Amino acid sequence: MTAKLRKAFSDINSGHWQSMVDTLAPEFTYVFYGEHALSGERHTVESMSLWWQRVFRLIPDAEFEPQEIIVSGGPWLTKVATRVRIGGPLPDGSRYDNVMTQFMYLKWGRITEIHTLEDTVVLQRALDRIAASGNAEAHAEPITDAPARADRTA
Repeated sequence: MTAKLRKAFSDINSGHWQSMVDTLAPEFTYVFYGEHALSGERHTVESMSLWWQRVFRLIPDAEFEPQEIIVSGGPWLTKVATRVRIGGPLPDGSRYDNVMTQFMYLKWGRITEIHTLEDTVVLQRALDRIAASGNAEAHAEPITDAPARADRTA
């Protein structure tokens, strides 16, 4: 499983994020925590594809470097925790450098849940720089297909 995850990140680094989308179960949840253009909750392949397209429009040369991958459980329910460094050049000449953690659940090799948490202060600063360079999408509403929750604050 660890080798498959490293390959998935390598594919994403090459711009081939579709291989990640292809491993999603028919029913899945992807949550990226925060309140920014990359946050939100998604449950469809269409929204995940739109999200990945946005990621690479905002940071075209993003690189994901897995630092640690922890796998537990059998193929009927696999739990995965990752710590990943993310980096890439920004339009103003600075560099984006952040750390992301993900918790994933898979059943028989298909992803049923992903919960992503990145340092949101560092991410928001990068999104602000991208927006200041003329890319308004950096401040766009999240791509989501989940109904609004009453417990979220505006």
